[in-house]
Amino acid sequence: FPTGYIQLFVTSVPGRAVSVGQKLLHKNKCFSWPAHVADVSVGLLSSTVSFQVCGGGKVWFQVGDKHDFSVNEDGGVYALCQQSFVRKTHEDEPSQLTASHLPGEQCQHRGLQLRGRTGPSDATLTQQVPEILFPWRSVVVRGDGTLRRVKRDWVIPPINVPENSRGQFPEDLVRIRSDRDKNRMLRYSVTGPGADQPPTGIFIINPISGQLSVTKPLDREHISNFHLRAHAVDLNGNQVENPIDIVINVIDQNDNRPEFTHSIFNGSVPEGSKPGSFVMTVTAVDKDDPKTANGMLRYKILSQNPQSPSSNMFTINNKTGDIITVAAGLDREKVTQYTLIIQATDMEGNPTYGLSNTATTVIRITDVNDNAPEFTTETFFGEVHENRVNVIVANLTVTDKDQPHTPAWSAVYRIIAGDPTGRFSIPTDPTTNEGLLTVVKPIDYESTRAFMLTVEAENEVTLVRGIHLPRQSTATVSVRILDLNESPEFRPNPKSMRLEEGLSAGSMLTTFTAQDPDRYMRQTIKYSKMYDPANWLEINPANGQISTIAILDRESPYIKNNHYNVTFMASDNGTPPASGTGTLQIYLTDINDNAPHVFPPEVEMCERPEPNALNLTASDPDLSPNAGPFAFELANRPSDVRRNWTLHRLNGEHAQLRLRIGFLASGLYEVPITITDSGNLPMSNTSYLRVKVCQCDHHGDCVDMERIIAAGLGTGAIIAILICIIILLVLVLLFVMWMKRRDKERQAKQLLIDPEDDVRDNILKYDEEGGGEEDQDYDLSQLQQPDALEPECVKVGIRRLDERPLHHDHQYPLRSAAPHPGDIGDFIHEGLKAADNDPTAPPYDSLLVFDYEGSGSTAGSLSSLHSSSSCGDQDYDYLGDWGPRFRKLADLYGGGDD
Repeated sequence: FPTGYIQLFVTSVPGRAVSVGQKLLHKNKCFSWPAHVADVSVGLLSSTVSFQVCGGGKVWFQVGDKHDFSVNEDGGVYALCQQSFVRKTHEDEPSQLTASHLPGEQCQHRGLQLRGRTGPSDATLTQQVPEILFPWRSVVVRGDGTLRRVKRDWVIPPINVPENSRGQFPEDLVRIRSDRDKNRMLRYSVTGPGADQPPTGIFIINPISGQLSVTKPLDREHISNFHLRAHAVDLNGNQVENPIDIVINVIDQNDNRPEFTHSIFNGSVPEGSKPGSFVMTVTAVDKDDPKTANGMLRYKILSQNPQSPSSNMFTINNKTGDIITVAAGLDREKVTQYTLIIQATDMEGNPTYGLSNTATTVIRITDVNDNAPEFTTETFFGEVHENRVNVIVANLTVTDKDQPHTPAWSAVYRIIAGDPTGRFSIPTDPTTNEGLLTVVKPIDYESTRAFMLTVEAENEVTLVRGIHLPRQSTATVSVRILDLNESPEFRPNPKSMRLEEGLSAGSMLTTFTAQDPDRYMRQTIKYSKMYDPANWLEINPANGQISTIAILDRESPYIKNNHYNVTFMASDNGTPPASGTGTLQIYLTDINDNAPHVFPPEVEMCERPEPNALNLTASDPDLSPNAGPFAFELANRPSDVRRNWTLHRLNGEHAQLRLRIGFLASGLYEVPITITDSGNLPMSNTSYLRVKVCQCDHHGDCVDMERIIAAGLGTGAIIAILICIIILLVLVLLFVMWMKRRDKERQAKQLLIDPEDDVRDNILKYDEEGGGEEDQDYDLSQLQQPDALEPECVKVGIRRLDERPLHHDHQYPLRSAAPHPGDIGDFIHEGLKAADNDPTAPPYDSLLVFDYEGSGSTAGSLSSLHSSSSCGDQDYDYLGDWGPRFRKLADLYGGGDD
């Protein structure tokens, strides 16, 4: 640059910002400082400079006038007092800022001079629009004497543009030019977001002069900076310079109010909390730059409701928004919640320049157990009948000032005296918080007639420190026991005894009595039998003596493991009567009262001797030693038994039966075998063994049974085959009946007249062939052929269209006078055939008389064709009034002589 320093002019008007950004270059040292917003308030940053050593290393800064300005290690320049601006405005020598490699280093350097300047309230930037040159090239002499151009890249400082600017647009920002525009015509352009990329059109550049301008106000909250690239090309579009990067920072202004994250904040704090207890945190956000005062918020409490016990129960950290308690006396029972109005202000809480907003905070005072439950009365009373359990005796009521339905309110009751055996308990009703004194063990009136209980009530959680249970948390409960008529009790129950079976009827066994627990009542007890499955015993109703009424048999099916149980009942005469039951268990010992029997009772045997041995054993219901070992012997009679059979004893339990002869015909034989047990008084019995002798195969199995098995048809298979045959027969029968009925329907349809030619529209077919109630037994033989027509209806020259022409010499074909009752269908078919073959029959439908049905019917005639009133003198004109269905009938009967 032509000069060795650059003057930085700042105004003394508060609130105005200055955009600064220049670069110094001296030999191998580079002075540069980025553009920034300088606030002229005293003590705030006025400018920032940076000294870049091309070779690297730390840079030391020094300001000439240390009383007016100061500089830190980062290059930040600060004004120390308001007079600095006024004084520097009138001084000729501005303050100079120097930089060097080391402290105190003597070197040739350039300085940044700071000069104060006053101006009107709308003071503006007095410096000219800065100019940015593309990196210039220098010529360096090589070692061999040749020249080489060296291209040096510059670091372009950012351009600062305040948001919400109200200046005239487009507003010039910086001029971009290349040192090659002296020799040729160049064209300049910028690219990037804000220029040719969305949002487009914010920044424009004069393609000839390179002047970069902004076209509209910027919003930092929308886009905080723009990164553009500047290009220089010739008229042919060839690039003459490398593109350079341009950063445009949008400088923040205080144009946004703080916004709370919630309109209403909810918090809580336990009652009785000490001062300094944390309650909650409120948070507000500001869209402005948080690194500047525009986005630095401060909180404070505007109001508190209610103001009890004091108006300042809470305070707030003005930076973090933490709310804490500052006074004691929080009592939920007096004040359940507090409402605070919180204000947040930016500009670090400056009430003059800062923007504010408010929110509501609701602080709920939570309950702690600082109130013990207290009984509503000192003594409670209750009564209960003896022997009752799970019965509520009394309801114990308490009061607790703590919040209902919380652990600090819910009461827990405890009996501390008067119930050493644990016959009572006190559960809590969760809805009413009452104690329900309940009997959990039976109480005997004859033993204890009253209880005096001492009860204590506590909460589910312990009381807070410093609070003790009051005297009202203990009460007395008086419980009176009421007497009841108790059931008599058998003792012992059950009662066991041992007897020998076979005891005869009428034998007295024992006395089974019951005692009445009601010692203070004079009552009579009667005994009866409730359960005696074999009906062997009876009991004396007065004294409880038990005797037999049948012989006791150990082998009875009612005996289980030699035990027989009988249940008796004892009833008193109290009001109401009470009864109790007792069980008598009888253990029956065995005696030899059952003779043995052969087992199995039926066997099979082959005709031939080999193999022909049968193994037998004995069955005896008695127990040892009244059962085996057994003695087996063939009976002496009949005589052929010993001739055909031999019985060999294998051991005390088994014997073997064999054929004595070589062959025995097939058949069923009964072999008498005598078996004797080993009782003290042995018992013998002759039982018959049924032996089936049959032909056997080589395996020793009966051939008859083998055939059945080989056939593969058992009883179930034979039954299934029979059922299938029956079902098939039924289906065939149903099919035949259906075919026969269909043939009848076809024959009936052939007799019907075509519906289009039938004028009788009300003929219905009911499939009912029987007569009425008075005409069930009719004789078809009475049907006769009419001899002649009535002469009254014959008129010469006049004939109805539906009458048959009369010829005296014609006779009907001969038919049987009376058909068989079962051939009525054949009879009708014969009449139809005769009518079809009659040569005198008219070529139209006419009356066909099949047979005469006799006279004297109580129902009268159903047709008017043969009545005297049906002659030609009758008027049929009324048929024309019956509608189109009777029109043909009216033409037939009312057509006159035609």
